[in-house]
Amino acid sequence: MDLVISHVYKDFGRGPVLRDVSLTVRQGETVCLMGPSGLGKTTLLRCVAGLERPESGSVTGVPERLGYVFQEDRLCENLNPVSNLRLVTPALSRTAAAEALAAVGLTDCQRQPARELSGGMVQKFLLANALALNPALVLLDEPTANLDYGNQFRLLWQVRALADSGYTVLLSTHNPEHAFRFATDVLVLREGGVRAFGPAAETLTEELLREIYRIPLTVADIPVPGGSVKGCVYDA
Repeated sequence: MDLVISHVYKDFGRGPVLRDVSLTVRQGETVCLMGPSGLGKTTLLRCVAGLERPESGSVTGVPERLGYVFQEDRLCENLNPVSNLRLVTPALSRTAAAEALAAVGLTDCQRQPARELSGGMVQKFLLANALALNPALVLLDEPTANLDYGNQFRLLWQVRALADSGYTVLLSTHNPEHAFRFATDVLVLREGGVRAFGPAAETLTEELLREIYRIPLTVADIPVPGGSVKGCVYDA
C-alpha cells in the first residue's frame, strides 16, 4: 500500500511548520527528506507516525506494522541492549532480540549496560528496535547522527537492503550524498513547504543545494566501481 501525504498543514502557534505538503511514497521506495534544520522534516515524520496531528490535510496508507527512530529516543541506561529491546517490544524472545541486534552489527556488546554504549552503537540499537517486528514502513529521523563516516554508510547500506527487500523507508538527512546514493526520490522542504521533489540526481542541483545550505559547493560525478555517483565538492 502506498503512503499518501496530502496537503498537510501543521502550526504550533508560531507560524506554520508545514504548509500544504503532499507526497506519495510507494512500497519499496526510499525517500529522503532534506532541508534546513527546524523547518519541518521531523514534524512531517511525526505526523506520519501519528505522534502529531496536522491542522488540515491527511496521511493515509500508514500500515499497522510501523517502525521509527526519532532523535529524542533513549535507552534505559542500566539495562543491556537485549533487555532494552524486550522492554520496548515485550513480544520478542531473548533469542529474537539477540538476532535483531546482530542484524545491525551489535553482537559483542549485548551484555553491556546501555550507559557504556557509544553514540554509534545507540543509533544501531534504535534501528534494530525499529525493525524488530518486521514493519512495512520505517521512519528514520537523521539515523546517521552520532555515527562516524564509515558507520554512516554501513547503516545506510542496511537501510538500502531493507528497501530492496520490500520495506518502505522515509528518512531525514542533511547529507546530499546519502540521498544521491541511497534514495529513490528526495523531498526538499523550505520554509515549511515543498521546494522540490524528484530523483536525487535530477533534483539536488548545485543551485538548490547552495540555496538551502548557504555554502559554495559543486555537484560532481564521483567514479565508483562500475560507473559513477553524484557527490558534493565544497568550494574553498
